[in-house]
Amino acid sequence: MGEELVTADQLEERMDLGLLNYWYPVLPSWSVSETPIGITRLGQKIALWRDKDGVIHAIEDRCPHRGARLSLGWNVGDRLACWYHGVQVDGKGNVVEVPAEKNCPMVGEACVTGYSVKEVRGAVFLYFGDELNQEPVDIGLPEELTDDEEYGSFLCMAKWKVNHRYAVENVMDPMHGAYLHGESHSMAAGDKSAEMHITKTELGLIFEKVGQKGVNFDWTELRETGVQALRLAIPYGPEAGPGGAFTIVGMCTPVDREHCLVFFWRVRQISGWKRDLWRFMYRNSLEKKHWDVLEQDRLLLENLVEDARDQEFLYTHDMGLVRWRRLLQKKAKAQLQAVAEAKA
Repeated sequence: MGEELVTADQLEERMDLGLLNYWYPVLPSWSVSETPIGITRLGQKIALWRDKDGVIHAIEDRCPHRGARLSLGWNVGDRLACWYHGVQVDGKGNVVEVPAEKNCPMVGEACVTGYSVKEVRGAVFLYFGDELNQEPVDIGLPEELTDDEEYGSFLCMAKWKVNHRYAVENVMDPMHGAYLHGESHSMAAGDKSAEMHITKTELGLIFEKVGQKGVNFDWTELRETGVQALRLAIPYGPEAGPGGAFTIVGMCTPVDREHCLVFFWRVRQISGWKRDLWRFMYRNSLEKKHWDVLEQDRLLLENLVEDARDQEFLYTHDMGLVRWRRLLQKKAKAQLQAVAEAKA
Protein backbone atom coordinates (compact mmCIF):
# COMPACT_ATOMS: atom_id res chain seq x y z
CA MET A 1 0.00 0.00 0.00
CA GLY A 2 1.36 3.44 -0.94
CA GLU A 3 1.10 6.81 0.77
CA GLU A 4 -1.28 6.98 3.73
CA LEU A 5 -4.40 8.73 2.40
CA VAL A 6 -6.92 7.96 5.17
CA THR A 7 -7.44 10.27 8.14
CA ALA A 8 -8.37 9.11 11.64
CA ASP A 9 -11.74 10.87 11.35
CA GLN A 10 -12.53 9.12 8.06
CA LEU A 11 -11.61 5.76 9.55
CA GLU A 12 -13.77 6.32 12.63
CA GLU A 13 -16.72 7.41 10.50
CA ARG A 14 -16.49 4.32 8.28
CA MET A 15 -16.35 2.03 11.30
CA ASP A 16 -19.29 3.84 12.91
CA LEU A 17 -21.45 3.78 9.76
CA GLY A 18 -20.51 0.25 8.69
CA LEU A 19 -18.22 -1.46 6.22
CA LEU A 20 -19.20 -1.26 2.56
CA ASN A 21 -19.14 -4.03 -0.06
CA TYR A 22 -21.51 -6.20 2.00
CA TRP A 23 -25.19 -7.07 1.99
CA TYR A 24 -27.20 -5.82 4.98
CA PRO A 25 -30.76 -6.59 6.12
CA VAL A 26 -32.62 -3.27 6.16
CA LEU A 27 -36.28 -4.07 6.89
CA PRO A 28 -38.63 -6.98 7.50
CA SER A 29 -40.38 -7.91 4.24
CA TRP A 30 -43.85 -7.17 5.60
CA SER A 31 -42.98 -3.48 6.04
CA VAL A 32 -42.42 -2.81 2.32
CA SER A 33 -45.59 -2.32 0.27
CA GLU A 34 -46.61 -0.45 -2.88
CA THR A 35 -46.55 2.76 -0.83
CA PRO A 36 -42.99 4.16 -0.94
CA ILE A 37 -41.10 4.14 2.35
CA GLY A 38 -38.04 6.20 3.28
CA ILE A 39 -35.32 4.81 5.54
CA THR A 40 -31.76 5.59 6.63
CA ARG A 41 -29.19 2.78 6.66
CA LEU A 42 -25.40 3.11 6.94
CA GLY A 43 -26.05 6.86 6.98
CA GLN A 44 -27.62 6.66 3.50
CA LYS A 45 -31.20 7.80 2.79
CA ILE A 46 -33.04 5.18 0.73
CA ALA A 47 -36.52 4.88 -0.80
CA LEU A 48 -38.10 1.43 -1.21
CA TRP A 49 -41.34 0.25 -2.82
CA ARG A 50 -42.95 -2.78 -4.46
CA ASP A 51 -44.11 -2.77 -8.07
CA LYS A 52 -47.34 -4.45 -9.25
CA ASP A 53 -45.58 -7.84 -9.34
CA GLY A 54 -44.45 -7.51 -5.73
CA VAL A 55 -40.80 -6.92 -6.65
CA ILE A 56 -38.96 -4.54 -4.30
CA HIS A 57 -36.95 -1.63 -5.71
CA ALA A 58 -34.56 0.57 -3.73
CA ILE A 59 -32.95 3.85 -4.75
CA GLU A 60 -31.32 6.85 -3.14
CA ASP A 61 -34.09 8.91 -1.53
CA ARG A 62 -33.29 12.11 -3.41
CA CYS A 63 -34.83 13.62 -6.50
CA PRO A 64 -31.97 14.72 -8.80
CA HIS A 65 -33.92 17.85 -9.77
CA ARG A 66 -34.21 19.76 -6.48
CA GLY A 67 -33.36 17.25 -3.76
CA ALA A 68 -36.88 16.34 -2.60
CA ARG A 69 -37.40 12.98 -0.89
CA LEU A 70 -38.60 10.51 -3.54
CA SER A 71 -40.25 8.41 -0.82
CA LEU A 72 -42.82 11.23 -0.48
CA GLY A 73 -43.81 10.76 -4.12
CA TRP A 74 -45.95 8.31 -6.09
CA ASN A 75 -45.40 4.70 -7.08
CA VAL A 76 -45.78 4.41 -10.87
CA GLY A 77 -44.73 0.77 -11.19
CA ASP A 78 -41.01 0.24 -11.54
CA ARG A 79 -40.32 3.91 -10.83
CA LEU A 80 -41.12 6.70 -8.38
CA ALA A 81 -42.52 10.08 -9.39
CA CYS A 82 -41.32 13.01 -7.30
CA TRP A 83 -44.06 14.86 -5.43
CA TYR A 84 -42.39 18.22 -6.16
CA HIS A 85 -42.33 18.33 -9.99
CA GLY A 86 -43.19 14.78 -11.11
CA VAL A 87 -39.68 13.72 -12.18
CA GLN A 88 -39.70 9.92 -12.55
CA VAL A 89 -36.76 7.76 -11.45
CA ASP A 90 -36.59 3.98 -11.99
CA GLY A 91 -35.26 1.27 -9.69
CA LYS A 92 -31.73 1.60 -11.09
CA GLY A 93 -31.57 5.32 -10.38
CA ASN A 94 -32.13 6.43 -13.99
CA VAL A 95 -34.35 9.42 -14.80
CA VAL A 96 -36.96 8.12 -17.25
CA GLU A 97 -39.37 11.05 -17.53
CA VAL A 98 -39.53 14.78 -16.78
CA PRO A 99 -43.17 15.66 -17.50
CA ALA A 100 -42.72 19.41 -17.00
CA GLU A 101 -40.23 19.82 -19.87
CA LYS A 102 -39.94 18.24 -23.30
CA ASN A 103 -36.52 16.90 -24.31
CA CYS A 104 -35.08 17.47 -20.84
CA PRO A 105 -31.36 16.52 -20.78
CA MET A 106 -31.90 14.82 -17.42
CA VAL A 107 -33.83 11.96 -19.10
CA GLY A 108 -31.69 8.85 -19.51
CA GLU A 109 -29.12 9.93 -16.95
CA ALA A 110 -28.22 7.77 -13.93
CA CYS A 111 -28.60 10.54 -11.39
CA VAL A 112 -29.11 8.68 -8.11
CA THR A 113 -27.84 5.43 -6.61
CA GLY A 114 -29.78 2.22 -7.20
CA TYR A 115 -29.44 -0.70 -4.78
CA SER A 116 -29.48 -4.43 -5.51
CA VAL A 117 -32.24 -6.14 -3.49
CA LYS A 118 -32.85 -9.64 -2.15
CA GLU A 119 -35.62 -11.02 0.06
CA VAL A 120 -34.59 -13.88 2.34
CA ARG A 121 -36.42 -15.45 5.28
CA GLY A 122 -38.67 -12.48 5.89
CA ALA A 123 -36.01 -9.77 5.52
CA VAL A 124 -35.10 -7.30 2.78
CA PHE A 125 -31.36 -7.19 2.05
CA LEU A 126 -29.59 -4.39 0.16
CA TYR A 127 -26.06 -4.38 -1.19
CA PHE A 128 -23.93 -1.37 -0.19
CA GLY A 129 -20.92 -1.02 -2.47
CA ASP A 130 -18.25 1.67 -2.64
CA GLU A 131 -17.10 3.38 -5.84
CA LEU A 132 -14.83 0.45 -6.73
CA ASN A 133 -17.30 -2.35 -5.94
CA GLN A 134 -20.70 -1.49 -7.39
CA GLU A 135 -21.46 -5.04 -8.56
CA PRO A 136 -22.94 -7.03 -5.66
CA VAL A 137 -20.97 -9.92 -4.22
CA ASP A 138 -22.48 -13.34 -3.55
CA ILE A 139 -24.50 -13.02 -0.37
CA GLY A 140 -23.28 -16.33 1.14
CA LEU A 141 -25.91 -16.76 3.86
CA PRO A 142 -25.67 -19.49 6.53
CA GLU A 143 -27.51 -22.70 5.66
CA GLU A 144 -30.04 -22.00 8.43
CA LEU A 145 -31.38 -19.19 6.22
CA THR A 146 -31.18 -20.97 2.86
CA ASP A 147 -32.42 -24.51 3.56
CA ASP A 148 -36.18 -24.12 4.02
CA GLU A 149 -36.72 -27.87 4.11
CA GLU A 150 -34.33 -28.51 6.98
CA TYR A 151 -34.71 -25.38 9.13
CA GLY A 152 -37.65 -23.43 10.49
CA SER A 153 -37.18 -19.89 11.76
CA PHE A 154 -38.71 -16.72 13.13
CA LEU A 155 -37.26 -13.29 12.41
CA CYS A 156 -37.27 -10.57 15.04
CA MET A 157 -35.94 -7.06 14.49
CA ALA A 158 -35.40 -4.23 16.95
CA LYS A 159 -34.07 -0.68 16.71
CA TRP A 160 -31.56 0.27 19.38
CA LYS A 161 -30.26 3.73 20.26
CA VAL A 162 -26.63 2.67 20.21
CA ASN A 163 -23.89 2.44 17.60
CA HIS A 164 -23.81 -0.90 15.79
CA ARG A 165 -20.28 -1.63 17.03
CA TYR A 166 -21.49 -2.00 20.62
CA ALA A 167 -24.33 -4.28 19.50
CA VAL A 168 -21.94 -6.62 17.66
CA GLU A 169 -19.49 -6.60 20.57
CA ASN A 170 -22.32 -7.64 22.88
CA VAL A 171 -22.77 -10.86 20.89
CA MET A 172 -19.00 -11.38 20.70
CA ASP A 173 -19.06 -11.59 24.52
CA PRO A 174 -20.67 -14.94 25.52
CA MET A 175 -19.75 -14.44 29.18
CA HIS A 176 -22.33 -11.68 29.62
CA GLY A 177 -25.13 -14.26 29.32
CA ALA A 178 -24.43 -15.72 32.77
CA TYR A 179 -24.77 -12.29 34.38
CA LEU A 180 -26.97 -9.92 32.36
CA HIS A 181 -29.35 -12.77 31.49
CA GLY A 182 -28.63 -14.90 34.56
CA GLU A 183 -32.25 -14.82 35.75
CA SER A 184 -33.71 -15.59 32.33
CA HIS A 185 -35.52 -18.77 31.34
CA SER A 186 -32.54 -20.23 29.46
CA MET A 187 -29.28 -18.73 30.76
CA ALA A 188 -29.27 -19.50 34.47
CA ALA A 189 -27.26 -22.73 34.14
CA GLY A 190 -23.51 -23.22 33.97
CA ASP A 191 -20.44 -21.64 35.51
CA LYS A 192 -20.16 -17.93 36.27
CA SER A 193 -16.48 -18.00 35.30
CA ALA A 194 -14.72 -19.54 32.34
CA GLU A 195 -11.56 -19.71 30.28
CA MET A 196 -12.16 -18.46 26.73
CA HIS A 197 -10.61 -19.61 23.46
CA ILE A 198 -10.58 -18.38 19.84
CA THR A 199 -10.59 -20.85 16.94
CA LYS A 200 -10.06 -19.62 13.39
CA THR A 201 -12.46 -20.96 10.77
CA GLU A 202 -12.61 -20.79 6.99
CA LEU A 203 -15.12 -17.92 7.19
CA GLY A 204 -14.08 -16.19 10.41
CA LEU A 205 -13.73 -17.41 13.97
CA ILE A 206 -15.44 -19.08 16.92
CA PHE A 207 -15.07 -17.58 20.39
CA GLU A 208 -16.05 -20.10 23.06
CA LYS A 209 -15.86 -21.17 26.67
CA VAL A 210 -13.37 -23.95 27.35
CA GLY A 211 -14.95 -27.05 28.89
CA GLN A 212 -18.57 -25.87 28.71
CA LYS A 213 -20.79 -26.38 25.69
CA GLY A 214 -24.52 -26.96 25.39
CA VAL A 215 -25.20 -25.49 28.84
CA ASN A 216 -25.65 -21.74 28.33
CA PHE A 217 -24.67 -19.07 25.80
CA ASP A 218 -21.29 -20.77 25.45
CA TRP A 219 -19.96 -19.74 22.04
CA THR A 220 -20.27 -17.21 19.24
CA GLU A 221 -19.29 -17.68 15.61
CA LEU A 222 -18.30 -14.65 13.53
CA ARG A 223 -18.94 -15.40 9.88
CA GLU A 224 -17.89 -13.16 6.97
CA THR A 225 -19.03 -13.84 3.41
CA GLY A 226 -21.15 -11.36 1.47
CA VAL A 227 -22.79 -10.61 4.81
CA GLN A 228 -21.42 -10.20 8.31
CA ALA A 229 -23.29 -12.74 10.43
CA LEU A 230 -23.09 -14.03 13.99
CA ARG A 231 -24.21 -17.49 15.10
CA LEU A 232 -24.79 -18.90 18.54
CA ALA A 233 -26.86 -21.64 20.17
CA ILE A 234 -28.98 -21.68 23.30
CA PRO A 235 -29.80 -25.14 24.75
CA TYR A 236 -33.44 -25.99 25.40
CA GLY A 237 -35.19 -28.86 27.11
CA PRO A 238 -38.23 -30.78 25.87
CA GLU A 239 -40.58 -28.22 27.45
CA ALA A 240 -39.64 -25.86 24.59
CA GLY A 241 -40.90 -28.34 22.00
CA PRO A 242 -39.06 -30.55 19.50
CA GLY A 243 -35.96 -29.54 17.60
CA GLY A 244 -32.97 -29.60 19.92
CA ALA A 245 -30.69 -26.59 20.41
CA PHE A 246 -32.03 -23.18 19.52
CA THR A 247 -29.73 -21.56 16.95
CA ILE A 248 -29.69 -17.80 16.55
CA VAL A 249 -28.36 -16.14 13.40
CA GLY A 250 -27.79 -12.45 14.05
CA MET A 251 -26.93 -9.45 11.89
CA CYS A 252 -26.57 -5.80 12.83
CA THR A 253 -27.25 -2.93 10.42
CA PRO A 254 -26.10 0.61 11.19
CA VAL A 255 -28.76 3.30 10.80
CA ASP A 256 -26.51 6.23 11.60
CA ARG A 257 -23.74 6.81 14.14
CA GLU A 258 -26.16 6.68 17.09
CA HIS A 259 -28.67 3.97 16.07
CA CYS A 260 -28.70 0.45 14.67
CA LEU A 261 -31.09 -2.35 13.79
CA VAL A 262 -30.57 -5.85 15.14
CA PHE A 263 -31.95 -8.79 13.17
CA PHE A 264 -32.15 -12.18 14.87
CA TRP A 265 -33.43 -15.32 13.17
CA ARG A 266 -34.41 -17.85 15.82
CA VAL A 267 -33.88 -21.23 14.19
CA ARG A 268 -34.48 -24.90 14.87
CA GLN A 269 -33.51 -27.82 12.68
CA ILE A 270 -36.96 -29.29 12.32
CA SER A 271 -39.59 -30.09 9.68
CA GLY A 272 -43.10 -31.46 9.17
CA TRP A 273 -45.58 -31.59 12.02
CA LYS A 274 -42.80 -31.08 14.56
CA ARG A 275 -42.07 -27.70 13.00
CA ASP A 276 -45.75 -26.78 13.25
CA LEU A 277 -45.77 -27.78 16.92
CA TRP A 278 -42.62 -25.79 17.65
CA ARG A 279 -43.99 -22.70 15.89
CA PHE A 280 -47.17 -22.93 17.96
CA MET A 281 -45.21 -23.29 21.21
CA TYR A 282 -42.88 -20.46 20.27
CA ARG A 283 -45.69 -18.01 19.56
CA ASN A 284 -47.63 -18.96 22.67
CA SER A 285 -44.84 -19.45 25.20
CA LEU A 286 -41.26 -18.63 24.19
CA GLU A 287 -41.53 -15.47 22.13
CA LYS A 288 -42.21 -13.08 25.02
CA LYS A 289 -39.34 -14.59 27.01
CA HIS A 290 -36.96 -14.02 24.13
CA TRP A 291 -38.05 -10.42 23.76
CA ASP A 292 -37.42 -9.99 27.50
CA VAL A 293 -33.80 -11.11 26.98
CA LEU A 294 -33.35 -8.74 24.04
CA GLU A 295 -34.76 -5.93 26.12
CA GLN A 296 -32.08 -6.55 28.76
CA ASP A 297 -29.42 -6.15 26.06
CA ARG A 298 -31.04 -2.98 24.73
CA LEU A 299 -31.42 -1.38 28.13
CA LEU A 300 -27.80 -2.00 29.08
CA LEU A 301 -26.28 -0.93 25.75
CA GLU A 302 -28.35 2.23 25.43
CA ASN A 303 -27.13 3.29 28.87
CA LEU A 304 -23.40 2.73 28.45
CA VAL A 305 -21.38 5.73 29.56
CA GLU A 306 -20.50 8.19 26.83
CA ASP A 307 -17.42 7.09 24.86
CA ALA A 308 -17.40 3.82 26.80
CA ARG A 309 -14.88 2.28 24.41
CA ASP A 310 -12.30 4.94 25.28
CA GLN A 311 -12.49 4.21 29.03
CA GLU A 312 -12.33 0.40 29.12
CA PHE A 313 -10.14 -1.92 31.17
CA LEU A 314 -10.44 -5.17 29.21
CA TYR A 315 -9.49 -8.68 30.34
CA THR A 316 -9.16 -12.09 28.70
CA HIS A 317 -12.91 -12.67 28.28
CA ASP A 318 -12.85 -9.75 25.85
CA MET A 319 -10.55 -11.45 23.32
CA GLY A 320 -13.45 -12.05 20.94
CA LEU A 321 -14.57 -8.45 20.71
CA VAL A 322 -10.96 -7.23 20.52
CA ARG A 323 -10.35 -9.53 17.56
CA TRP A 324 -13.50 -8.22 15.87
CA ARG A 325 -12.41 -4.61 16.45
CA ARG A 326 -9.09 -5.30 14.77
CA LEU A 327 -10.79 -6.93 11.78
CA LEU A 328 -13.22 -4.01 11.48
CA GLN A 329 -10.44 -1.43 11.58
CA LYS A 330 -8.30 -3.34 9.09
CA LYS A 331 -11.13 -3.74 6.57
CA ALA A 332 -12.34 -0.15 6.98
CA LYS A 333 -8.85 1.22 6.41
CA ALA A 334 -8.30 -0.99 3.35
CA GLN A 335 -11.60 0.10 1.79
CA LEU A 336 -10.94 3.80 2.31
CA GLN A 337 -7.32 3.55 1.15
CA ALA A 338 -8.29 1.73 -2.06
CA VAL A 339 -10.84 4.39 -3.01
CA ALA A 340 -8.46 7.23 -2.10
CA GLU A 341 -5.67 5.72 -4.22
CA ALA A 342 -8.04 5.30 -7.17
CA LYS A 343 -8.94 8.99 -6.98
CA ALA A 344 -5.38 10.24 -6.44
